Amino acid sequence: MLKGILSISGQPGLYKQIAEAKNRIIVESLTTGKRMPASGSAKISSLEEIAVFTREGDIPLREVFKRISEHENGGFIGDPKNAGADVKNYFMQIVPEYDQERVYVSDIRKILIWYNLLQQKGLLDFTKEESEAEPSDEPSPGSTSPDAGVPSE
Repeated sequence: MLKGILSISGQPGLYKQIAEAKNRIIVESLTTGKRMPASGSAKISSLEEIAVFTREGDIPLREVFKRISEHENGGFIGDPKNAGADVKNYFMQIVPEYDQERVYVSDIRKILIWYNLLQQKGLLDFTKEESEAEPSDEPSPGSTSPDAGVPSE
């Protein structure tokens, strides 16, 4: 779901990776749709690899987005630029175990803004993840049996 969605330090919004070259990647802004090169020296983070600090460890960003979606019944969040206390209180409802010393209001706002943008673009699909998480006992067509060594027909 979040694969190929990037945050680029110093650039507003989120980007989708379009192509990869020798020392750069080509990205497309989810906000404007404009394409641009992002050099290898830019700090680029994949949303798939971002996690939120908690007192017990880390929670992947996709799990935070899933919790927000469940809390909002698949809808959008109100204005993420509300007062800091309001944003922290909201996030506390979503991720009560988050580490308040290491997760700043600016981080929370960014997560909420990203959620709204991804929701608006239809890029948050939690049903796909759930079906992938449940392995099937039956082999898929064309797969190989570990015993046979040849493709099944």
